[in-house]
Amino acid sequence: EVQLVESGGGLVQPGGSLRLSCQPSGFAFSSYAMSWVRQAPGKGLEWVSDINYNGGTTTYADSVKGRFTISRDNAKNTVYLQMNTLKPEDTAVYYCNVYKYWGQGTQVSVSS
Repeated sequence: EVQLVESGGGLVQPGGSLRLSCQPSGFAFSSYAMSWVRQAPGKGLEWVSDINYNGGTTTYADSVKGRFTISRDNAKNTVYLQMNTLKPEDTAVYYCNVYKYWGQGTQVSVSS
């Protein structure tokens, strides 16, 4: 059974940082690209970032480019999203995604 468990969300002031983690299980993690997707209150899903199977290629949405960094540790079966210079518009539930599988999400709130 495929499971993805996100953690690391919370409340942070504008300009602050958070690091999200996602620990998948039930499939060959090191063979798959992974994504982070978010959903702001009252809005649809927004793709945030992708990382390929070995971490050699990463892509970002324009809205987070230069502020967020995706990475992975295949030895630990974990994918990360380092979020810096957070803005109120980054407030959302952040989901880890692979193929058709999704985690439960972790809430990120950016507010003073």
